[in-house]
Amino acid sequence: MRLRSSKGENIRERTFRFGVRIVKMVNRLPRTVAGFELGHQVIRSGTGIGANIEEADAAESTDDFVHKMKLSLKEAQETRFWLRTIIESEMLTDDETKALCVESDELVRIIHTIVNNTLKGQ
Repeated sequence: MRLRSSKGENIRERTFRFGVRIVKMVNRLPRTVAGFELGHQVIRSGTGIGANIEEADAAESTDDFVHKMKLSLKEAQETRFWLRTIIESEMLTDDETKALCVESDELVRIIHTIVNNTLKGQ
């Protein structure tokens, strides 16, 4: 299975760029116990989205593809949670962090659609 799109940006590139933005955001978190812990969590899940998309792109079967896309979906949902926590706790409330929260929600929806469409096509 190959992740190619005839419209819009390639999901592989989009999730890679999202991961890079997450890394940059984490570097701006306060150097506190909470900042370090939330940073650790969001950097793991935020970069895991793209890593699992890359693995899905090289899947050996449709079942393998769906499994890896579901892992990516879980990471996107977890990232959305951590970003909301960072914003609501007022650690970072700037426009970029809010935009990352919106992007994580969009990624959840896109990946969910990919999984559902793949399962329908089986």
